[in-house]
Amino acid sequence: MDAQLPTDLPADIAAILKNDLDLIPAIAQDAKTGEVLMLAYMNRQSLALTLKSGRATYWSRSRNELWEKGATSGNSQRVLAISLDCDGDAILIKVEQSGAACHTGEQSCFHNQVPINNSAGKS
Repeated sequence: MDAQLPTDLPADIAAILKNDLDLIPAIAQDAKTGEVLMLAYMNRQSLALTLKSGRATYWSRSRNELWEKGATSGNSQRVLAISLDCDGDAILIKVEQSGAACHTGEQSCFHNQVPINNSAGKS
């Protein structure tokens, strides 16, 4: 990645984010269909880079580095909108997904259905 990475967020955005968060959960949602595609993490630098480039950039906890979605796979996310939750501790990113969002090749990372016992909680 470019050595001139942005590090500062606009003041209005920085003011909403919780100060003690190193990593912020970021939910990527398909802007057209509303499907939840994936959950990743951002730090302030990856959020600043996403705002500047318009391409979803996250923080890899396993590699301990920034990663732009699709930089190696080609399955990129063009960011159309970003919202912060009311507590300033989560991000919703509406994207235009190119290719599969999940590293397994699935469209969404949320493809493992869990059966629900509908009788739970009934007396």
